[in-house]
Amino acid sequence: MTKPDSSPTKGSTRWVVLGVVLIALFMDLVDATIVNIVLPRMQSGLNADYSAAQWILAGYSLTFALALVTGGRLGDILGRRRMFLVGMAGFTLASVVCGAAPVAEVLIAGRLVQGLAAALMVPQVMSIIIVIFDHRDRARAFVLYGITLSLANVSGPLLGAVLTEADLFGLGWRTIFHVNVPLGVAALALARWLMPESRAANPLRPDPVGIVLISLAMFAVMFPLIQGRERGWDAWTIALLVAAAPLVALFVLHQRHRDRTTGSALTPPALFGHRSFTVGTVVMFVLFSGLASLFLVLTYDLQLGQGWTPLRTAAAIVSWPIGITLMSGVAQRYATTHGRRVIGLGLAVMLAGTLGLIGVLATVGPEVAWGQVALPVLVTGLGMGMCVPILASVVLADVPEDNAGAASGIANAVMQLGTAFGVAVVGVIFFWLVTANTPADPSGLARRATFSDAAATTLLYNAGAFLVALALVPMLPRAARPEPEVEESPRPEVGSERV
Repeated sequence: MTKPDSSPTKGSTRWVVLGVVLIALFMDLVDATIVNIVLPRMQSGLNADYSAAQWILAGYSLTFALALVTGGRLGDILGRRRMFLVGMAGFTLASVVCGAAPVAEVLIAGRLVQGLAAALMVPQVMSIIIVIFDHRDRARAFVLYGITLSLANVSGPLLGAVLTEADLFGLGWRTIFHVNVPLGVAALALARWLMPESRAANPLRPDPVGIVLISLAMFAVMFPLIQGRERGWDAWTIALLVAAAPLVALFVLHQRHRDRTTGSALTPPALFGHRSFTVGTVVMFVLFSGLASLFLVLTYDLQLGQGWTPLRTAAAIVSWPIGITLMSGVAQRYATTHGRRVIGLGLAVMLAGTLGLIGVLATVGPEVAWGQVALPVLVTGLGMGMCVPILASVVLADVPEDNAGAASGIANAVMQLGTAFGVAVVGVIFFWLVTANTPADPSGLARRATFSDAAATTLLYNAGAFLVALALVPMLPRAARPEPEVEESPRPEVGSERV
């Protein structure tokens, strides 16, 4: 049971609180991808080398993944509202630093701090949803969470292109960071005013050994996935990957011991006794390994291969969030009655859209038109709109409120690992195919054909990921439906315990 600091949350105000935490979620996911499409301009503007450019891109994901599980549990221990405010303040300040960075080293430092602050902020989003909503409304809230998650995953490149091309106030690419400042200030003000405080009812103690072990394990996995291809998979990256397995084993053993002795495990083993949570996190890993990497391949093919501008590329990809929006009503309507069926249907539609995109690139290739890309991307977005909003509620359907932060941190970490894994695998395949098949005359039609063929072949991985996720769907619960006999615990009063 979660310990509220006041009485039940009232009426419509909790939906305002939901809007505040979804702003935080959107900012985090957008900033994880927004630099992808404008990285060449950043590199040129700061006179940075290629290694620095890679760290501008990868530093955020690295620190975010390292601290996610810890950030979630700290919310359970110290207070979810408190950790949300700390994370949002840090994220906003780091965005100011990134936008004003005079050299690449300052921008890299800002990105590292952004990722760390997001790791304190983002796990509280799911936790706060669990705490302030009863079972009846929680599914609706998670649908909105899933829609935000889906839209933000593709909005980064789109917003990056639009803001950079608009060149507001002559700031160019720097606008992509400055836009976080008014959003962050507004979210901080509303959270201080309206958000209730909550923490685990039973006093929990920090787990420093667990924090060290999980941080080392996440680093051993994430660093090679992010930087392995750029470093040529040298001995250092291979050694880190090998070390990941014993580090994870030590972490698991430590968590079991701490759960038995103190009951304050960083990741409570009991979480994995819930089939919805265990299978749901596996599906999330597989799904997100195919999601972000799909747009990575598409962006590189259309810009580097076909010579499209960032704005034209973004215009083709915008059909994705349109598809998600069109299906949001279906997700909300059937989340608590036919959730598993809707997830399966959504994954099947995503698979069909990806296969259609492969077919377009393989047959039309260098002559591909805007509409020929936008249509299969729209279909894939329709499937995503049915799938991800339901998954979020299914994964946390049976999680006790005391462990909400830990479960949220684990779920977010799994999505990050899946994304990093997919990008690493797809990056190796795509760039190997491009390099191996580069024609003697790398300009013009031959170059465009090489990129198109490489993209079509690489996207088979993404289609395979969606197929594997679809095969796992029968193991999920039928729906994220509450048990009617469970009596709801009191909800915290919104607006109390202001800092």
